[in-house]
Amino acid sequence: MDKREIFVKMASIEERIGDLYKEIGELKDVIVVLMEENAQLLVENQHLRNRLDRKKTVSQAKQKGTSPVAKEKAKKAVVGEGYDNLARLYAEGFHICNVHFGSLRKEGDCLFCLSFLSGGPQK
Repeated sequence: MDKREIFVKMASIEERIGDLYKEIGELKDVIVVLMEENAQLLVENQHLRNRLDRKKTVSQAKQKGTSPVAKEKAKKAVVGEGYDNLARLYAEGFHICNVHFGSLRKEGDCLFCLSFLSGGPQK
């Protein structure tokens, strides 16, 4: 093998590596989109489960004749669940701030999200 053939082979390998790098980048983008969609579906699924549980609770309360005080306590518990769900989403690596809500956090902590979490649930 002479020097020219080696140079041509190296150029070919470099081109293939560049193509593979580009393909890996595209696959990473697809994975991010799929992860975001999965997180949204998990949140929606949890929301629907909570609605179903509330409907069951309301129907059971109607049958038993629960007092209005108990209903008010149940409403306050729902507010706490939402805050907990947002904290869980943040812990899983997603934004919960109004700036980038639902997108994947790529560079550590987000100050907007942290300020929301530190404020606690608004009463």
